[in-house]
Amino acid sequence: METAIGVFVSRERAEGAVKSLLEQHVPEESIVYLTRSESEAHTVGKQLGGYAGGFVGGATRLSAGVAAATLLAVPGIGSVFALGFGAAALLGLVGAGTGAAVGTGASRAHAMEPTTGTGTSTDATFFRQVLNDGHSLIVVRTESSQVAATACAILDKQGMRMRKGTEQKSSVATRQVDGAVVVDVVGRIALGEGTASLRDTIRELTEKGSGLILLNLSGVDFIDSAGLGELVRTHASIQHHDGQLKLVSPSRTVYDLLRVTKLDRVFDIEKDEAAALKSARAAGANS
Repeated sequence: METAIGVFVSRERAEGAVKSLLEQHVPEESIVYLTRSESEAHTVGKQLGGYAGGFVGGATRLSAGVAAATLLAVPGIGSVFALGFGAAALLGLVGAGTGAAVGTGASRAHAMEPTTGTGTSTDATFFRQVLNDGHSLIVVRTESSQVAATACAILDKQGMRMRKGTEQKSSVATRQVDGAVVVDVVGRIALGEGTASLRDTIRELTEKGSGLILLNLSGVDFIDSAGLGELVRTHASIQHHDGQLKLVSPSRTVYDLLRVTKLDRVFDIEKDEAAALKSARAAGANS
């Protein structure tokens, strides 16, 4: 399963991205759209309603051709409008209602409770942080490599717009340093080889019970929307296995991406391995 994530400050770009995804035949059931703006949700709902009936579980397309959105009451944020299957799970919530149709006078948000565990392939902390800052999110999840490639191209263009970087071959290697495992990533964390290599490495380490993982990003010069999804997945997976993750030595380009997408508020980011090890030891002493 590939997960591509787009973070949008501009309403126009977010709406344009949804339109492009649908026009390029990305299945509507693969798309989740999250926003705190009712008017934005209504506009996107019109786009989705024109392509498919019944987009949210339990909700049906309105007679005016508007896909219904679920209105969620999210702890610490407030009202969030969600279009797409699995939105509640992305936010780490349980108890989803049947969906309140945006634009039909429905105003009561469905009360949601946080899950007791992670339970999802992504990190709810990230999604909540982005929404709390007033940004919108598009998440595309698919088993199809072709659909993932199409979605990445659109989200990269409309969302992050990160410089492509070099075309050097991606590689992932591990080494032991003072009780931690350092994962050295070189090249691109991008759809295909880059995301798959990182995913397989993290899976192997968590299965072995590695408690502290340092992700060395000094050799990374490009991260696409699928790579962003993989970083979020990595964070959630390590936390689920009661481990610690530190991002180490990101380049200025990568750090700027983490800052713009709010991942700098989710990850522990350190300037070098020595600082990461010191921080981890301090956290262990205080726990």
